[in-house]
Amino acid sequence: MEAIQHEKGQISIHTENIFPIIKKFLYSDHEIFLRELVSNAVDATQKLKKLASFGEFNGELGELKVTVKLDKEAKTITVSDQGIGMTAEEIKKYINQIAFSGASEFLEKYKDKVDDKGAIIGHFGLGFYSAFMVAEQVEIITKSFREGSEPARWVCDGSTEFEITSAERAEHGTDVILHIAPDSEEFLDTSRLQSILEKYGKFLPVSIEFDGKTINNTAPIWTKSPSELQDEDYKNFYKELYPFSEEPLFWIHLNVDYPFNLTGVLYFPKIKNDFQIRREKIQLYSRQVFITDEVKDIVPDFLMLLHGVIDSPDIPLNVSRSFLQSDSNVKKINGYITRKVADKLAEMFRNDRASFEQKFDDIGLFIKYGIISDEKFYEKAKDFSLVKTVDNKFYTFNEFREAVQANQTDKNGTVTWLYTTDRQKQDGFIESARKRGYEVLLMDNVLDPHFINTLESKLEKISLKRVDSDTLDKLIDSGVSNESVLSEDDQNKLKTLFEAVANDKAVTVSVEAMPTDELPVTITLPEFFRRMKDMSALGGGNQMMFGALPDSYNLAVNANHPLVDRILKADEDAQKTLAKQLLDLAKLTQGMLSGADLTAFVRRTAEGL
Repeated sequence: MEAIQHEKGQISIHTENIFPIIKKFLYSDHEIFLRELVSNAVDATQKLKKLASFGEFNGELGELKVTVKLDKEAKTITVSDQGIGMTAEEIKKYINQIAFSGASEFLEKYKDKVDDKGAIIGHFGLGFYSAFMVAEQVEIITKSFREGSEPARWVCDGSTEFEITSAERAEHGTDVILHIAPDSEEFLDTSRLQSILEKYGKFLPVSIEFDGKTINNTAPIWTKSPSELQDEDYKNFYKELYPFSEEPLFWIHLNVDYPFNLTGVLYFPKIKNDFQIRREKIQLYSRQVFITDEVKDIVPDFLMLLHGVIDSPDIPLNVSRSFLQSDSNVKKINGYITRKVADKLAEMFRNDRASFEQKFDDIGLFIKYGIISDEKFYEKAKDFSLVKTVDNKFYTFNEFREAVQANQTDKNGTVTWLYTTDRQKQDGFIESARKRGYEVLLMDNVLDPHFINTLESKLEKISLKRVDSDTLDKLIDSGVSNESVLSEDDQNKLKTLFEAVANDKAVTVSVEAMPTDELPVTITLPEFFRRMKDMSALGGGNQMMFGALPDSYNLAVNANHPLVDRILKADEDAQKTLAKQLLDLAKLTQGMLSGADLTAFVRRTAEGL
């Protein structure tokens, strides 16, 4: 056996590989070094397992784990494995020649035998150099698994100079020792290192030991077949990911190997009408190594509030936003997730509609957002998306059209869908509609202003109108109108009186023949302006235009109501007082009466008006 010669030299940096190196040194977060080194150690361990399975290593595997040690006094961090190890020649090949990938060469050599792409994590020669972001000197002490190999030590201070000597190490594997630089001593903290390890290595496939404890789950459920798992397994894993969250509604297990590789589990959380950005996010992994929880381009926008994990070896560890936006596999993954979610929802709807309806208040937000933003999702979702009435009855789009067609179709053949955004505030209008036999939809979801517009653009001969946006005869113009009991002269007098009492150019007064059981005076806001204001409140594109509009409204006087007849028969002063009382009553029903006007209204009411 030839002894290792003491040798000095210079690291070879090939110009064609310099740019990947530069990228390595452009990490915005220096904590990445630990992810890279631990991933390399896991990689080396996985290689040894594979070689043993191929019959190319017959020795003792030993305890195949990765250990991270912190020595605060010596100011060192050591990452150790009992993996494949290296000879002195391999150190020169894989470490000194930056960007030469040991993992790539291994996969090429054993491409006919390695069918589990998840077994080999990364590019040892390149990721290793992230250590110099925090270390002023790095040592490697390693021994190859090959029989008769002599341990070797490599040391470098971050320049292009290195030194290789013989070393002491009994077992195969590698120790990487980082001598932490003064400006990176923040990493010489036990809790800091543990948090980094838990962040990036929580689900690595080889045990990671730190401070006497194993910090990872080596077999998370997304690495298993759904046939091996029970509901309780999925729920327990959800608790592991999000310890303080409510139990999820349901989940989708992702598993595809063509035309891209992807596994994962996506959970539908209980979010009700909450559309705020949530702390818990979908986590992206590559071969069980955490990459990021910013998955905007991988997961469709309308599913960004889902929870869970996605793991794809086709996405590199050092993923960039530009990569996500341009990579063809990412686009395919996005489409696949959309399809899987739609298929799961459709299956739930078909198999147990009652259960689906019970969950719809929670999952409706996802479905509506998908319908608004994704044409392909709409094509699938239109058959299982539901609308709900104020009586808590659920209908598909086609079912609701059929249910109201006979009674809510105007003279032009357009079916009017009445809706309310606030069951309490608009109760009077809802009750009036129900007396006519009309169905009223509950549209109080934060996305409903946009959802309503989408429905009108997608569904033929359908018009949605808020129940208080006009009088019912105008909302559903059947071509049949009530006859007024008042003369044209009396109608003009009423119009002039209410215009004077309102004393507001933003108010448009009309006198209309309505049933006697309707309110004497009704205030409505035209559907267009009402909807634009609702969208503006959500931050829609018309916010500047419509957010600044004054509150203009219509005031409809019911010509057939007994109180209106009483006004006409009163003297001039009494007419103004009665008209003011009815106007304020109408404002009260719309939540528009406050301050001194409300106090005056209550006083007049108490006095018997």
